[in-house]
Amino acid sequence: MPTQEGGGSSKTNDCWILHDRARRYYWRGTGTLSIKAFFGGRAHYQVGCGHHAVDESSYLVLNEGQTYAISIESRQPVESFCLFFAPGFAAEVQRSLSVKEERLLDEPKAGTATPIRFFEKNYAHDRLLSPALLRLRDRCATQEKGRLLEELHEIAERLLKVHRAAGREADRFQNVRRATREELYRRVCRARDYASALFAEPVTLADLAHAACLSPNHLLRSFRQVFGETPHQFLTRRRLEEARRLLARADARVTDVCQAVGFDSHGSFSALFRRRFGLSPLEYRQSRK
Repeated sequence: MPTQEGGGSSKTNDCWILHDRARRYYWRGTGTLSIKAFFGGRAHYQVGCGHHAVDESSYLVLNEGQTYAISIESRQPVESFCLFFAPGFAAEVQRSLSVKEERLLDEPKAGTATPIRFFEKNYAHDRLLSPALLRLRDRCATQEKGRLLEELHEIAERLLKVHRAAGREADRFQNVRRATREELYRRVCRARDYASALFAEPVTLADLAHAACLSPNHLLRSFRQVFGETPHQFLTRRRLEEARRLLARADARVTDVCQAVGFDSHGSFSALFRRRFGLSPLEYRQSRK
């Protein structure tokens, strides 16, 4: 598979399914439309000036022709399950859903379907696309290629529905043209994914604004308009959620967790943790034993 992420893979009609495990991995190149999912660890993607961390809480969608780099650094093997769609695959699925039946009968094989520019961002696992993705993951090794292709068609249909739902979220930007709404939405999503991927680093509003190619004030206002919280509030929540996950481990020390998730002050960390979860970090760790 010379132009895609390497590893164990299955190919069917120029679509790829990559299902593999690795502790360390790096690849850089240009790919086709793809859905990236990972389990038991985290993969880090760099797309231009944007960053995306993908673990079992979300999946990442990247467009056809996008250049990116992926890296994995983990003590334990990380399971990757990534789907790569053939050029024009999703556009043809979209055409079959949107064009009238009479025209489909007359023109079963259209010359060139209109390309689709999906929103490149982390999508939280949902009840729409994720169930089909997880089913395919469970049985792709034993599934016949004909059935695999059918399931890829189903997942592409579901991806189109996910894309439309994201478009409705972009409509929260009012009084601007649709193209402007969608571009602004792409940029604030890039800032949020950047903050989520690098939450343990001293991320600033200026860093996020640079990643989104927006001014700090424009990003702050737009971010709050779409997500209902400021970038700093999102970053704090992201750090606290990761802290709670780490504290559930029997050997996790509160001081180590505080530093690992990016807090400088132990006192501030404890106060914020109690305010959000109703227990101090130490009380929460003890309750999980």
